[in-house]
Amino acid sequence: MTLAEDLVQQVFVRLMANRQRQIENLSGYVRVAADNARKDLVRQELRQHQYSHEPFEDIHPGCDLQSQLEARDRLARLEQALSRLKPLTRNIFLARRLDGYSYAEIAEQTGLSVRGVEKQMSRALKALARHLAED
Repeated sequence: MTLAEDLVQQVFVRLMANRQRQIENLSGYVRVAADNARKDLVRQELRQHQYSHEPFEDIHPGCDLQSQLEARDRLARLEQALSRLKPLTRNIFLARRLDGYSYAEIAEQTGLSVRGVEKQMSRALKALARHLAED
């Protein structure tokens, strides 16, 4: 399947997922969905390249062993803090911080309002800060 066919497929999947909702401007919706599908594809490719599992030592050869261990410890604490979040809050946090989605895009995907997404992000940041301060 070509890239264009993949994007068209994704747009139709999104359209079918929202078929219960009344879409007033179908052409605008399709344009935005296509643009979002393209962005998702680019993000996916970046993530696949970004997480190619190169050893930390190869990426940062100048770091001493203690710095490497401290960085790994911080990462482990962050992962533990993320696991304590409620699933919706964690997904919103990761969509924003890891995947780079805007609040409006996250709101569209989750069915929340933009204000609701902002509240979830605020909860996530407070909970993460609290958990990391405890350690």
